[in-house]
Amino acid sequence: MTDQSRERTYTWADMTPALEAARRLSGLEYLHAIARGDLPPAPIGMTLGMEPLRVEDFTEGRAVFRLKPQEYHHNPIGSVHGGVFATLLDSAVGCAVHSTLPAGVGYTTLELKFNCIRPLLAGGPEVQAIGQVVQVTRQTAIAEGRIVDDAGKLYAHATTTCLILR
Repeated sequence: MTDQSRERTYTWADMTPALEAARRLSGLEYLHAIARGDLPPAPIGMTLGMEPLRVEDFTEGRAVFRLKPQEYHHNPIGSVHGGVFATLLDSAVGCAVHSTLPAGVGYTTLELKFNCIRPLLAGGPEVQAIGQVVQVTRQTAIAEGRIVDDAGKLYAHATTTCLILR
């Protein structure tokens, strides 16, 4: 390493209480408990530096995550890595689906397809990943997501199919 090296540290909480609560809370109740700080957030949010969740960001069928692009999100060519886009979008669309599920019912991503429309750069605008459910059936769910800035400029779009785990 050179004298220009960077370092970043972060912490996360034990997820055991959250996993136990997921069995007894509806998806929306679970997300609200995380947003209120009653349950720990997922470690991936700490890894990416996603803004802490807010209760108002989660309604039935809708979820929003926020991110301020940082240098540690960059790929080798100096823009935010596509995996960060994918993770943000997967979080938003997955939690949108989760918000519609009853207690004890889970989900997993079967397929995620996303398109990056324009790059994100460190020092650029904060963005929101907004997930919205299209349809939930007994076995699957479909949701759409988009990453936008406060002016509504589109950076990426996604669709997902999730398997409902009953």
